[in-house]
Amino acid sequence: MKLKATIELWQKEKWCIAKMPELDFIAQGKTMEEAKANLSEVIRIQFAEMREMGTLEDYLAECGFIIKDDTIEPENEIVGFEKQVLQVA
Repeated sequence: MKLKATIELWQKEKWCIAKMPELDFIAQGKTMEEAKANLSEVIRIQFAEMREMGTLEDYLAECGFIIKDDTIEPENEIVGFEKQVLQVA
């Protein structure tokens, strides 16, 4: 099964962080590639456990995803990010 989602990549000191905000998964590695590979592994493990418990489809629906054929995709898509400085006080 394929998953369409956004991966955020962050540098935190000596670690690279990979996040999938729509599903609330996170992993780290020494390189960006390692962090992304670790994130994929986290997702595979979590999906397998949820599938065993019978909760995967409910979890995906809660997170705003639908299953079409062999692909899990978001009902709404993140289309951009902006870094800004906002006046808050």
